Amino acid sequence: MQLHAPAPEQIALDVARALCEDIGSGDASAALLPDSARSARIVCREHAVVAGLPWVEACIRTLDPQARFEWSVGDGQQIAPGTALGLIHAHSAALVTAERSALNFLQTLSATATTTARHVAAVATVPGSRLRILDTRKTLPGLRLAQKYAVRCGGGHNHRIGLHDAIMLKENHILAAGSISAAVASARQRFPALPLICEVENLDELQQALDAAVDRVLIDNFTVQDMQRAVALAAGRIPLEVSGNVSLETLPQIAATGVDFVSIGALTKHVQAIDYSMRLLA
Repeated sequence: MQLHAPAPEQIALDVARALCEDIGSGDASAALLPDSARSARIVCREHAVVAGLPWVEACIRTLDPQARFEWSVGDGQQIAPGTALGLIHAHSAALVTAERSALNFLQTLSATATTTARHVAAVATVPGSRLRILDTRKTLPGLRLAQKYAVRCGGGHNHRIGLHDAIMLKENHILAAGSISAAVASARQRFPALPLICEVENLDELQQALDAAVDRVLIDNFTVQDMQRAVALAAGRIPLEVSGNVSLETLPQIAATGVDFVSIGALTKHVQAIDYSMRLLA
C-alpha cells in the first residue's frame, strides 16, 4: 500500500505540542534513570489497522536524535492481538518520557484507521459497488492532517482538507445567496479553479444543482428510496455523495443504490482508542 504521511514539518509540530503539554518543565521520573541505551517493544492488544508510526518516531527522536527503529509492521497493515510492532533503540529516559505521547498518537490514529477499514469492508460486501468512503472535517483540533492520513491507512479517501481547497454550498450559503443557481454562479465567478460541491435536501434541490452543473452533489439525509431516485435523476452526469445517518449496518444498502461517495464523520470523531503498550526490554 502506497501511503503518504504529512510532511515531516507538520508531524514535528504535532509532536512538539504533545511533548510540551506532557513534559512541562521536565520529566521528574525520567531524571532518576541512568543515562543508558535501551530497547523497547510496542505491542498491540487487539485487532487493529496500524497508523501513526511516523509520529511515534518523531516523539522519540525529538528526545534522542540517535534513536533507531526496527518495525516489523507498517502503517495500513491489519494486525492481530499480541502483535509486536517492532523494536525501538534509544536512551532509556527518552523512551519513558516519550512513551505516553507516542502511544497517544498511535492509539488515536490506529483507531481512525481501524474504524475506516470496517466501513470499507462493509461496502466490499456489495457486488459491483463503486462507493468510496470519505472522511469529513469533524476531526480533533490540530490533528486534521494526521487523522486524514489515518483514514487513508484504513482504505478510505479524503474529502476536502479545509475551507480553502474546495467550495461546499450548504443550506445557509444557499439561503444567503437566494438560490442554488445564484450561489453556484457566485462561486464560479470568484473561485473558478476550486471544486464545487452543493448540498441538497430533496429531489427538487437536486435537480437545481444538476442544472447548475456543479462538480458533485451531496444528498443529505435522503432515504434509501430517495437515493435510488437521485441516482436515476443524475444518470451518471454528476457524482453523488451521501451524508447523514450512515452506519455500518446501512452502508450495504447505500452502496447498492449506486451513489459514488459517502462521507462519515464517525471515522474521526466516534473512535475508540486501540490498546497499545510499550515495554523496555531487560
